[in-house]
Amino acid sequence: MDILRIAMWSGPRNISTALMRAFENRPDCAVVDEPFYGYYLQATGLEHPAGDAVMASMSCDWREVARQLREELPATADPASCTVFYQKHMTQHILPAMQMDWTDGLSNCFLIREPRRIIASYAKVRPQFAIEELGFPQQWELFQRVADRLGEAPPVIDSAQTLRAPEASLRALCQRLAIPFTDRMLHWPAGRRDSDGVWAPHWYAAVEQSTGFQAVNELPLEEVAIPAGCEEMCDQAETIYARLFEHALVTGDE
Repeated sequence: MDILRIAMWSGPRNISTALMRAFENRPDCAVVDEPFYGYYLQATGLEHPAGDAVMASMSCDWREVARQLREELPATADPASCTVFYQKHMTQHILPAMQMDWTDGLSNCFLIREPRRIIASYAKVRPQFAIEELGFPQQWELFQRVADRLGEAPPVIDSAQTLRAPEASLRALCQRLAIPFTDRMLHWPAGRRDSDGVWAPHWYAAVEQSTGFQAVNELPLEEVAIPAGCEEMCDQAETIYARLFEHALVTGDE
């Protein structure tokens, strides 16, 4: 049975887990949650909640993880019905030592969000961080690599657009991926999943309570405050975001 292997690349403080829920609720789909997280923590030495448990729960050898993503299905998959394997990836987990040719056999997609909102949210958790911890440079570099190989831009979806018009956004994404849309992607049962990473109790409280994409009343972008020392970083990230947004799928809500 042919398997469509979707790699969705996102930075932190986005709707990446909700999007994973949407795909997991498809009857033909299995998912994996941040498979390079263990490698990232081991290689960087960063301290994250449940860090030891994260590293113990998965291979920390990026080459072995990449092989699994190309060749295997997750333990939660039903081999009899699974034709779509959705991989939730964090672009900050792409480190310089990783060679990215393993992605050539995947359908690579990109989830983006306005950088000022990401930085404002992330700064509440970590007061000191580099742009690479938000994954913007890695996302742009991988996007260019995929686009050069394909000869066209790969699918890009924007967080705000998806929250405003989830059905239109997901229909557009499914069309690009040549898979049927199902309205099961719009709603899912609340609670945890066996497929969630062991870090879920520390990060997934909101999504565990969710049953679908929920539009939020956010401040206008010009009113979103970020630490003074982050302005240059924000400018760099906004340049990358704008380039990616040029390729965002048209959803009909604009």
